[in-house]
Amino acid sequence: MANRDSHVTIHMVTSLDGFIARKDGRVDWLETSDEFVGGDTMDPGFVEAFLKTIDCYVMGSRTYETALRFEAQGLGWSYGDKPTFVLTSRELPRTRDTVEFHSGDLSQFVNGRLRPTFRSIWFVGGAVLSAECLRLGLADEVRYSILPILIGDGIPFFEKLDRDIALHLAEVKAYKSGMVELRYEVRA
Repeated sequence: MANRDSHVTIHMVTSLDGFIARKDGRVDWLETSDEFVGGDTMDPGFVEAFLKTIDCYVMGSRTYETALRFEAQGLGWSYGDKPTFVLTSRELPRTRDTVEFHSGDLSQFVNGRLRPTFRSIWFVGGAVLSAECLRLGLADEVRYSILPILIGDGIPFFEKLDRDIALHLAEVKAYKSGMVELRYEVRA
């Protein structure tokens, strides 16, 4: 039985033209030098408090491999000590106890395993995974963080969807970095 209090969020950072990575998977464009004077500051205390509200992360294998590369470059593990579920059928290195690999039916995994256990579930990467989550009606909201850069080509936020997905704009925030965050509720 699904926990009625659980909430599934799809979140990714994209370029203004809607790409989450270059065609080869690189995300070297994530650091931008824009400044928007009227924007909010991402205060470290606010960010830390916000991250505490997330109970677990779900990602695809390529996002996991990118996170491992960041960690190997000395940039740390972005997901703290939260349970992190990597959806893959490939053999990948497990570098920490909080990482668990899963393959199989996504609906059954989310509704049978994650929702009964976790209140705040964040899907944080993978265009195919995000699209599948929406196709199956598993997502409650989409958070779209747009950086002030156009990269021209790459991997789109969502793989092709088989139908329209109605959304409701719930919140807009602009930050001093020039990033804009849009929060949409998924309509049933």
